[in-house]
Amino acid sequence: MVYNNFRVSLIFRVLLLAVSLFVLFYIFFRTEFVITLFLVGIIIVFQVWSIIQYVDRTNRILNSFLEAIRYSDFSHTFHVDELDSSFGKLKHSFNEVIKYFQEVKAEKEENYFYLQTVIQHIGIALIAYRKDGEVEMINNATKKLFQVRSLNNIQQLSSVSNDLVEKLLTIKHGENTLLRIQNKNDILQLAIYATEFKIHDRTIVLTSIKNIQNELEEKEMESWQKLIRVLTHEIMNSITPISSLSSTVMMILGDLKSSLKESDDNDDVVESVEDVESAFKTIHKRTDGLLHFVNTYRDLTSLPNPQISIFPVEQLFKNIHSLLEEQLNLKSINCVIDVHPVTLELSADEKLIEQVLINMVTNSMQSLPGKESAEIKIRGFLNKRGRITLQVIDNGKGILPEVMDKIFIPFFTTKAEGSGIGLSLSKQIMRKHGGSLNAYSEPYKETGFTMTF
Repeated sequence: MVYNNFRVSLIFRVLLLAVSLFVLFYIFFRTEFVITLFLVGIIIVFQVWSIIQYVDRTNRILNSFLEAIRYSDFSHTFHVDELDSSFGKLKHSFNEVIKYFQEVKAEKEENYFYLQTVIQHIGIALIAYRKDGEVEMINNATKKLFQVRSLNNIQQLSSVSNDLVEKLLTIKHGENTLLRIQNKNDILQLAIYATEFKIHDRTIVLTSIKNIQNELEEKEMESWQKLIRVLTHEIMNSITPISSLSSTVMMILGDLKSSLKESDDNDDVVESVEDVESAFKTIHKRTDGLLHFVNTYRDLTSLPNPQISIFPVEQLFKNIHSLLEEQLNLKSINCVIDVHPVTLELSADEKLIEQVLINMVTNSMQSLPGKESAEIKIRGFLNKRGRITLQVIDNGKGILPEVMDKIFIPFFTTKAEGSGIGLSLSKQIMRKHGGSLNAYSEPYKETGFTMTF
């Protein structure tokens, strides 16, 4: 419709110009009206200029419209002049098109911000990056997990772990892998999944990263508890009757021995009875030992729920130091307490946490025999993730790398008189508080146990 109006208007102007040219030639060849000829010439020049302006005006409007589309500048609108119906309708059509593009753009922006909001609120770390490591998008979970404010290239994660950087740069499409990262204050067990897609000529790798350390520890502890329940149940069912029967047999043998001693002719029989009684005493002693052993390990499956209270960390450390001060002085061990900030407070079961710390300090004391300048540090601070962290660090003989992964396993111990329950129980107490207990060691330099809440 707009085009038809423009065409009619242009044809009318061209016809009018043709008529004017005909009049010009008629006057020039058939009359001698010089002034009239001059006036008609001026009119023709004006008509030509008007046609050029008319077409050029259309081009300018069309160019402005195409530029707006090219640069996605849909803030521009065309003023509709009612006196010029042809251009008014053209501008009106352009305005309708621009309005449509505005609606499409607004809808795309709404969808974009919607997806951005969803991505930023997802609890799993997401990173989108190119094959060369240039990062295009990260979410808040990524920043929180790796403690970074921004991330321009995957190589910047080398401060977290070089293995992580290598894995992210070499991971394949559809690959699902696990990566363990450990430092002095924290441990990360990362589940990494990657997918690839193309946008124009760019290949984008989208990886999701989740720290499953808590879930793994929870499942591990749950498995151990189930195993211990089964073992203790079966052992108790087997040992209790043996203990009871051995006690009964010893009583019978005691009575028999007394009656036999009344006769002088039964010395050999009495001696045999005494040997049998001694054997049953040994059996009874071992069964009592096994029952005590089983009851000890029942503690792992029957921990009470924490009685939460708020207390100063510094006072907690001072209480532990007072309890163990005599042993520390006896072994010439220097104990340093460091709490930062000094007003740091912990919300937990004070008695259970005290039990864990006493266990940690006792273990450290046992690793320092004969050590010159023996020292134990008890630290309390906020780690880089803003979580309250307690540490017990010593400069003793440390833990061998091949043993490190086993020290929290129930029944496992490297001590001749150890039960293998202390660290397992401590870890279970921390799990009850929703926290974690980890260890690191540089033998004969520094060994530490870290409690993170």
